[in-house]
Amino acid sequence: QEDLEELAKKLNPLIGYYDPLGLGGSQFVGKSEEFTVGFLRHAEIKHGRVAMAAFVGYCVQSNWKFPWAMTLDGSPFPSLALSPPEQWDVLPFAAKLQIILFIGFLEFYSEISPSEGSPVGIKHYCKGGIPGKYPTFDGNPHPVPWNLYDPFNLHKNMSKESKERRLRAEINNGRLAMIGILGFLCAQTVPGSVPFLDGMFKPYTGELMAPFQGDFDIVWNDWSMVEAWHLN
Repeated sequence: QEDLEELAKKLNPLIGYYDPLGLGGSQFVGKSEEFTVGFLRHAEIKHGRVAMAAFVGYCVQSNWKFPWAMTLDGSPFPSLALSPPEQWDVLPFAAKLQIILFIGFLEFYSEISPSEGSPVGIKHYCKGGIPGKYPTFDGNPHPVPWNLYDPFNLHKNMSKESKERRLRAEINNGRLAMIGILGFLCAQTVPGSVPFLDGMFKPYTGELMAPFQGDFDIVWNDWSMVEAWHLN
């Protein structure tokens, strides 16, 4: 917890360490405080990275789309007349599945802990490893040309101080991006909830928390019919 307090002061000297729920001193699922702090720090960094990608993606796909065909049958990418959530809704199920499976693979690979003496993987962030650090692909049997972080090795000689400073900037930017993307989605789904963004976004009437709702409507409707028949 002392490390968290020190990091918090560097991230935001005005607010400092703010933990009203006392999570920093908790012990999740009976594990050590080191386990809990590693889990929480890694979770924040990861969510911040996802939010930054979402924020930038939202801005880009609201104004630009790929000019080539999206599918083998020649179907184009969703129209710019649609908002980003609506663009997701009209994607083919196979396209959505590819995205989810690719993200799932990256998540699975990041959690692999190396066996004794193995050059593959990194020490887990809950067991003394570095929160936010992603393992390289160098030890894979199948050669992968680039790593996820620094694919062209532009930062391999960066000093430790510069890395720490850039990580603090990443955490702060991630926090801001989480607020930003939630603001966009709230402005679309709850009119007036973000006064600063009123009128800037097309209202969205879909269900943000059910990304496959449109793909499984038929299944759920059929099940409802079966359930109704059973009750009668």
